[in-house]
Amino acid sequence: MSRPTGRVLTLLELLQSGGIRPVAELADRLGVDGRTVRRYVGQLIDLDVPVETVRGRYGGYRLAPGHRLPPLMLSDDEALAVLLGLVAGSRAGLTTAAGTAGETAAAKVRRVLPRHVARRLDTVLESLAFTSAPGEFTTPDAEVLLTVADAVRHRRPLSIGYRDRHGRRSERTLHTYGIVAHAGRWYVTGRDPGIEEDRTLRLDRIESARSLPGTFGIPAGTDPAQRVLDGFATAEYRYEVALRIHGTVEQIRAGLPASVARLTEPAPAKDTDAPAERWLRAELRVADLDWLPAVLASLDRPFVIERPAELRDLVTALADRLTSCARSA
Repeated sequence: MSRPTGRVLTLLELLQSGGIRPVAELADRLGVDGRTVRRYVGQLIDLDVPVETVRGRYGGYRLAPGHRLPPLMLSDDEALAVLLGLVAGSRAGLTTAAGTAGETAAAKVRRVLPRHVARRLDTVLESLAFTSAPGEFTTPDAEVLLTVADAVRHRRPLSIGYRDRHGRRSERTLHTYGIVAHAGRWYVTGRDPGIEEDRTLRLDRIESARSLPGTFGIPAGTDPAQRVLDGFATAEYRYEVALRIHGTVEQIRAGLPASVARLTEPAPAKDTDAPAERWLRAELRVADLDWLPAVLASLDRPFVIERPAELRDLVTALADRLTSCARSA
């Protein structure tokens, strides 16, 4: 690489670090005069890199948004961060649209890595292990994701084509509150004005999305992430479970996370002092009860089962089995 070409790329890297760069600063960093800096800027503009001139006492050059992505100059650590982010995102199901997009992006970065950086990356990937198997997730369409995100930011109604878990397709309007990533899936929360109900929808099941005229307001205190967690905790399943558990929120959440159970603190009875010990009420809905006794035992906290009666029988049976095993020779 010739020295002038190398300096042009160094100039691009300096501009990509952000902010307005005075000509004097750029000239000093590149070891050239101001006239040469201006010539290098002209070369970047000829390459369709959107360099913008800022006039005035504190003026200089900066990068402006362009019609296409300019060449990116990444440091060794930045390149490693990008590639590891692509690996982790793909593993967690947090990529968008065609799965090949992440693979081709990673391949492009790897092709231009210096050998010593590529070796560092390979060392990390060969040493890296995950505690869970990779999920097989259906990722959302990138254009749908961007359209929904724009509607969230600008409070614009959306018209969406949605296909439910049974394959039924419907057209609906949605007032979007936020986008939430949870357990390898993308969700959008909002209100369906047609039925006047809050909804949580999977983004990968939205087949089309377009903005509609107008704006809408969001209720005060709206927390999209909490809405998604509450939706999982209160989903329609076979059993409605109610427990009272003694302990801190952190202790209980270790076995019953927010996506599984809702926690509230019961009000003390009238004419009695507030209890010295803190009891929290846990409510959850589950398809089966078999896993709950072991979870309650692992919490190692006092608990009371309010309902259902079947759970009491399962807990008693587990206690009997543990007692029998402990007493056996």
